Amino acid sequence: MRAAIYNPYLDTLGGGERYTAAFAEVLAKNGYIVDMQWKDTGIKGALEKRFGIALDGVNIVNDVKRGDGYDLCFWVSDGSIPILHARKNILHFQVPFHGVNGKSLINKMKFFRINKVICNSNFTKNIIDKEFGIKSVVIYPPVDTLSIKPKRKENLILFVGRFSQILQSKGQDILIKSFKKMCDQGLKDWKLVLAGGTEVGVGNYITSLRSLAQGYPVEIIESPDYKTLKDLYGRAKIFWSASGFGENEKKNPERTEHFGITVVEAMAGAAVPVIYYAGGHKEIVINEENGFLWSTTANLVKKTKSLIANPKLLHKTALVALKSSEKYSGISFENNIISGILQK
Repeated sequence: MRAAIYNPYLDTLGGGERYTAAFAEVLAKNGYIVDMQWKDTGIKGALEKRFGIALDGVNIVNDVKRGDGYDLCFWVSDGSIPILHARKNILHFQVPFHGVNGKSLINKMKFFRINKVICNSNFTKNIIDKEFGIKSVVIYPPVDTLSIKPKRKENLILFVGRFSQILQSKGQDILIKSFKKMCDQGLKDWKLVLAGGTEVGVGNYITSLRSLAQGYPVEIIESPDYKTLKDLYGRAKIFWSASGFGENEKKNPERTEHFGITVVEAMAGAAVPVIYYAGGHKEIVINEENGFLWSTTANLVKKTKSLIANPKLLHKTALVALKSSEKYSGISFENNIISGILQK
């Protein structure tokens, strides 16, 4: 059996690209010869290094011909609907596209060739279903809960996310400002670490962040490998995110976090998430149970200081977060792909 994979954003090495690589891995493990379309064969090694995913049996090719001649085609949409030609065609929406004339007659005709539309979260699904007049299914992204493990915890607040400013701002500047405020109010012996990809769309953002953080215990790690990320997740006590902050979720849903893979990865490392109340974050965190949601930076600072001042609460919440992460394991992802797609 042969499978075709297409994702127009592979070189950004973000959550959607991890999803794509994991899908390819599942196909290869289940007997498919997998061809992934990309212009540079080096992308395979980059994906393996960043995400710790084995892509044995996956070939990088110039063109998968929209699935022509393949048994299965997995296609990540850029907001448009392709005409796919495989025996079984899977269209994946990673982004909650809207205002793209989704219910046009031509799109309705193209959907006749698509066997299944899958989304990465209910947040994305609700917008996609409304925009295109379809009924998609949700298969949550896989998280490597088996190898991400809690370690000896340090006074470390962590955020992991791309530094790219192309589609959405991850709000690293907001996090630095909030951490500086806490330090100015007397916080001592704590460190903020911001880690993420810098492959595309960064410009002078890193330089501005380093300037903003000067004089404070803030570390910026550019394009870390997977081993480094696992170590950070294991050592961090708290995980912050400001993704979507300052955006109108109803008008610009694409500029919020569509799911939040790094949030779940941090939870697998028993770091307590304190994340912005928007987008897919609300599906992951139940406020004051397995983490905390905030809506203003003052709220972010207040909740974080409360956690730091209450080690018992921090530990208790970390254990619940760790347990909650199991819902998004790689095994669950593989089982959902097999039962929901490969066997139908």
